[in-house]
Amino acid sequence: METYLTPDDVGKMEEAADCLRDRLLIRILFHLGCRISEVISLRVEDIDLVKGSVTVIHLKERVRVFCPDCKSGIAKAHRFCPGCGRKLDEAEIVALQHCRRRTLPVDTGTLEMLRDYVQRGGPVYRKGQMLIFGINRHRSWQIVRHCAQKAGLAPLLNPETGRLRGISPHRLRDAFAVHAVKLDDSGDGLRLLQEHLGHVSFNTTAKYRKVAGEEHRQWYDRLWNDQT
Repeated sequence: METYLTPDDVGKMEEAADCLRDRLLIRILFHLGCRISEVISLRVEDIDLVKGSVTVIHLKERVRVFCPDCKSGIAKAHRFCPGCGRKLDEAEIVALQHCRRRTLPVDTGTLEMLRDYVQRGGPVYRKGQMLIFGINRHRSWQIVRHCAQKAGLAPLLNPETGRLRGISPHRLRDAFAVHAVKLDDSGDGLRLLQEHLGHVSFNTTAKYRKVAGEEHRQWYDRLWNDQT
């Protein structure tokens, strides 16, 4: 039972795609390691065919709670404001949006597929923007699941819980990260992977170093190789 998708698995998913759009979706998710929210937000203007790069936007929303009088930040469990001491019967809730951009290099094969897709008129006009895919998150999940099923791929084993999980867009992002770590797990390699994936915390990136427990197993086996 596989824990992560392999490049061969993803290649089978590409071949199983029903159209160029779906094939491109699978390829970008794997070859760029993007979040699905970043991929479905891609615009034609985000693609630089000359430099061979793509600019992705990660929009994250979080909620903060403030005292309506002194505007001090408070926790939801607070009954009194730590700033002015007011008894908190109500609070001011503000949604804050954080927008982060990063520019990613694109391999030649993916760039050519993007060029071909754009030239064939694949992008979709939505709300004043020319989107590469013009589909929502639910539809993207359906496409990935359909391609995996058509390719005959079995569910993956969750390395943390031991449970089976279906193949989703995020599993392609995982596959990119594992593929990158297998090729280069040096400090510089992990730092570049962190930057590429857009992880704020290095710990989030470092989890891929274990690669389904292989690192631990190899270390343990080396302890006893000379005594068998």
